[in-house]
Amino acid sequence: MKIFTVGSKSFVTSFQLAGIPGIISETPDAALSEITKLTDDSDVGLVLVSDDITASINDELTLLRAQKSTLVFALPATGSEKTEVDYRVMLKKILGV
Repeated sequence: MKIFTVGSKSFVTSFQLAGIPGIISETPDAALSEITKLTDDSDVGLVLVSDDITASINDELTLLRAQKSTLVFALPATGSEKTEVDYRVMLKKILGV
């Protein structure tokens, strides 16, 4: 199972440092297009998306989640107003490790 990230440069880079590939996408429409391509790939099991781009495409993501077996999770973006996030801990929770 492959894991990919989609989001801003800083979001994607933070995961690339941990060995998880990603696609830099600054606009919601471009991100949705990339996420759709990734969910069409049977080798991709998990797509992590920065929450700063998911707000306007939330309905489309919900539809994708219902149609595809690939898990699509929105995570707080780097520099988000939410409390500081430890992506390793969050990823372990998502994967059940």
